Amino acid sequence: MDILANFAGSFLTQLQSPTLAFLIGGMLLAAFGSKLTIPDAIYKFIVFVLLMRIGLHGGMEIRDADLTALAFPALISAVIGCLCVLIGRYSLAFLPKIQFSDAIATAGLFGAVSASTLAAALIILEEQSVAYEAWAPALYPFMDIPALILAIVLATLHKRRANPESGGPVNVVQIIVESLRGSALSALILGLLIGILANPVRIYEEFYNPMFRGMLSILLLIMGMEAYSRLAELRHVAHWFGVYALLAPIVHGLVGFGLGYVAHVLFGFSPGGVILLAVMASSSSDISGPPTLRAAIPDANPSAYIGASTSIGTPVALAVGIPFFIALAEIVFQI
Repeated sequence: MDILANFAGSFLTQLQSPTLAFLIGGMLLAAFGSKLTIPDAIYKFIVFVLLMRIGLHGGMEIRDADLTALAFPALISAVIGCLCVLIGRYSLAFLPKIQFSDAIATAGLFGAVSASTLAAALIILEEQSVAYEAWAPALYPFMDIPALILAIVLATLHKRRANPESGGPVNVVQIIVESLRGSALSALILGLLIGILANPVRIYEEFYNPMFRGMLSILLLIMGMEAYSRLAELRHVAHWFGVYALLAPIVHGLVGFGLGYVAHVLFGFSPGGVILLAVMASSSSDISGPPTLRAAIPDANPSAYIGASTSIGTPVALAVGIPFFIALAEIVFQI
């Protein structure tokens, strides 16, 4: 009982984070019909700055890191992304009134990673003084890309089986290239390369790092407003998408936490790194995923997979997943 009481107290404390308050504030603004709007160009600029900051920081640390320490977490990140897609493939896709393309696109989105959720987790871990490997955020593409590729391959194979004359073999290389060209991964990888190959300490400390928290708060405000507005779209598709979006962040996050714990036992992966791995697994892509899946699985209904992710999955991952996995780590690792 003491463990449960400690867990409940820790969980409630995490929910009071000022970072998460902006997400809830955005949802409240939309619920009360506020006319506040933030231009799309500003949203894209904020996302770019956040991902560049994450990439630069990770790249500078990778340059001085032991790459053997990074190898196993990178491998299990790819495994987690694929497992999350397979969970959706063998659960959501079998439910009544669910189109396979809609299910697999949703699974792909929930298997990929949300840059905003990752950024929020980094801020909250810093607020809580929880240490993690500085290169841990660089695990993002190792989970994101395999999840999207697997979802696209599964959707394409299913379509080919249903209609053998619909095309030739699946071009996995092209899928990888298109994923890497996406705006989110392009910014993150550029930051990583600059951090590894150059010496961007001054611009990082004078521009990217000081702006990180403020820009993240605006991004979460935008996401809160969009999440509420997407609820109307979600009502027009099967209710199973809502159930999946509620459960998937926690189930996927537990998969990430479990495999992260294995990395902790075998290779000394830090508790903070395990938390970040769980948070990335619990998140659903809000930047790289939607345009990639729209282009690659055109017959999937965006109201289903984007609506489920934006209106339910992301708020659950942010407001429930992050505090839940921090509280769980406090019990497991005694931090």
